[in-house]
Amino acid sequence: MRSALFSQEYLEAQTPEGFGLQNSKMLKVALAGGTVMARQGSMVAYQGQLSFDYQSAGGIGKMLKKAVTGEGVDLMRVSGQGDVFLADLASDVHVIELDGSDGFSVNGVSVLAFEPSLQWDIKMISGAGMFGGGLFNTYFTGSGKIAITTKGTPVVLTVDAPTYVDTDAVVAWSASLQTSIARSGFKPMAMLGRGSGEAFQMAFSGQGFVIVQPSENPPRGAGQQTGNTGSGGIGGVLGRLGG
Repeated sequence: MRSALFSQEYLEAQTPEGFGLQNSKMLKVALAGGTVMARQGSMVAYQGQLSFDYQSAGGIGKMLKKAVTGEGVDLMRVSGQGDVFLADLASDVHVIELDGSDGFSVNGVSVLAFEPSLQWDIKMISGAGMFGGGLFNTYFTGSGKIAITTKGTPVVLTVDAPTYVDTDAVVAWSASLQTSIARSGFKPMAMLGRGSGEAFQMAFSGQGFVIVQPSENPPRGAGQQTGNTGSGGIGGVLGRLGG
């Protein structure tokens, strides 16, 4: 049997133990008796002797926070000897290694997998208390690797000047940055027919980076078919406030 599909481009990538990209849309995690935490529903294939243990939300405290805030991620613990392939609706996959020097704040819907050496929690976004109960994000600290997804090829902005990002397009940022929610500078007539991203922006200052995707997360419950059951982005909340 012959086909371009059988060329090296599409064959399984040979990666060392741990996280590796099979391609731009798929994460391969090679386990040699270890464990990885992954989004429920993200497994598309696996080889070897692996077990999948579904986690409610990382403990009672985090489960309650997730229920109240809508933020967070439903997890499964993958353990054993073998390879697991993870993906989320053909979104782009990126692997980031945390070295313990700074925390990492990420929208829960963008978390694909992470090493259990990382600690995580659901926290209120600084400067967002003006919105009733506040707005929340998932914060990671410690040393280890995390895989996140973006809808399209992102841009990583260095915050060397005041930076403003569409609330539906922001994916993650350095936890050391100062944040706030800013109303748009658009004139009222320019706002007609626009979404929440034009009504409010995330404002960033300080030293660090912001990851921005060239697309917008859907409102809660929309387009979530793989166990991607998070809040659908900060803009999902702001859309109801600004609509």
